[in-house]
Amino acid sequence: MDELDRIDRQIDIDASAERVWSLITRPGWWINTGQINPDQEVDRQDGLDVVHHPDYGDFRIRTVDVDPPRYVSFRWLSDPTEENKEPSTLVEFWIDERPGGVTLRVSESGFSTLSPDRDKWLVRREENVEGWEKELAVAREYVESGVGAR
Repeated sequence: MDELDRIDRQIDIDASAERVWSLITRPGWWINTGQINPDQEVDRQDGLDVVHHPDYGDFRIRTVDVDPPRYVSFRWLSDPTEENKEPSTLVEFWIDERPGGVTLRVSESGFSTLSPDRDKWLVRREENVEGWEKELAVAREYVESGVGAR
């Protein structure tokens, strides 16, 4: 596997595991414009969650594994290619307790499956490197503000 096939990031959040869990189990919560929409439109179609974003369009996401309240993973599905394959990345979240709150970790892997052209999938990866740094900060702000409390 290519060493650049995976992104790993983490952030400390001063909130309970349960509050963070209530956010990270929402398919596609990370699809936003810098602020989490608590009422994000999501439809269930053919076993997939389809996240409807007013600016970015529709995103198909499959929940892969759930181990409450510590781990959840999703497949972020691309449009089918001519070969009728489903290129995708695997997005995994872990919650690790620490004094005063939790550490939220995210890993996204599988970029090399998105295109046989390494330069093309590296561009997508680089966009997501910056994206995950922003999204983890947005998650912390959302959960610590109490908006994410259910």
